[in-house]
Amino acid sequence: MTETKNNNGLKVLTALLGVVLLGTIIYTVSLYQDKKKTEVVLTKEKELVVEDLNSLKSEYDKAILESNATNEELVSARDNIAKYIDSVKTMKADIGTLSRYRRQVGVLKAEREQLLRQVDSLTRSNTMIAMQRDSTYVELEKQTVFNDSLVVQNTNLAQVVEKGSALNLSKFNVDAVKERNSGKLVSTQRAKATDKFKICFTIADNVIAQAGDREFYLEVLDPQGNILGGSNSKTNDNGASITYSKQTGFYYENKALDVCDYINKPSGDFKDGNYMVNVYDDQLKLLGTSKFMLK
Repeated sequence: MTETKNNNGLKVLTALLGVVLLGTIIYTVSLYQDKKKTEVVLTKEKELVVEDLNSLKSEYDKAILESNATNEELVSARDNIAKYIDSVKTMKADIGTLSRYRRQVGVLKAEREQLLRQVDSLTRSNTMIAMQRDSTYVELEKQTVFNDSLVVQNTNLAQVVEKGSALNLSKFNVDAVKERNSGKLVSTQRAKATDKFKICFTIADNVIAQAGDREFYLEVLDPQGNILGGSNSKTNDNGASITYSKQTGFYYENKALDVCDYINKPSGDFKDGNYMVNVYDDQLKLLGTSKFMLK
C-alpha cells in the first residue's frame, strides 16, 4: 500500500518536472525568437540610418560640385556625415544608440537645408555679379571701339584740315630781267644781259589756313644743275630736306597774295641754257615749278 503511494507521488513529480521543463523550453525558444526579431529590426533600422546619411552626403557632394568656388562649410558638413556613416556601420546596434543617430539625422537635414539656401543665395549673387561684370566689359568694349573710332575720325579730320589749310599757288612766273641805270627792270632772254631772276607767284586764298608770318623756299638750278644764290639747307619734321637758293617771307591773311623776290646773278654772267625754279612751302611741299631758257 505504502509502495503504491510512493509510486504515484513519483509519477506526479515527474509529470510536474516535465511540465516545468517544457515551459522553460517554450520560454527559451520564445526569448530566442524575440531576440532574433529585435536584431533584424535593429539591423534594418541601422541600414535606414546609414541610407539617410549616404543620401545627405550625396546631396552635399552635388552641391560642392555645382558650386563655382569651394565652400568650406559644405565640405566640413560632408566630412562630418562621412564620419557618422563610419560610426553607425561599426557600432553595435541598440535602440538607444539608433534613436540618438535618428535624431542626429534630423539635425543634419535641417543644417543641410540652411547651408544649401546660403549657397543658393551666394550662387545667385555671384551670377548677378558675373552678369554685371560681363555687362560692364561689353560697355567698356563698346566705349573702346567708339574711342578708337573717334581717334580715327580725329586723325582723318586732322589730315583733312592739314591738307585743306596748306597754301597753294594760283599763279607762278619767272622772268629774267636787266636793270637799267634808272633802276627800271626790263625782261630779256639773253644770258649775258640778265642781271637777276624775278620770281613772282600768287598764293590762293584759304579761309582755314593759319594767318600770320609764313616762309617759302626758292630753289634755282642752272643748266648744269647747280643751286644758284646760296647753298642753304632745310629739313622738315619727317626728315626730308632740300638745298635752297633763297628764303622769302610774307604775312598771310587768308586772302590771295602776290609775292615777288629776286635771285641775283652769280659772280660773272648767267650762262646760256635751261634753268629751273622750284617753290616749296614751310613743310617742304613742292608748290610749283617753272622752266625757261637763256640764250
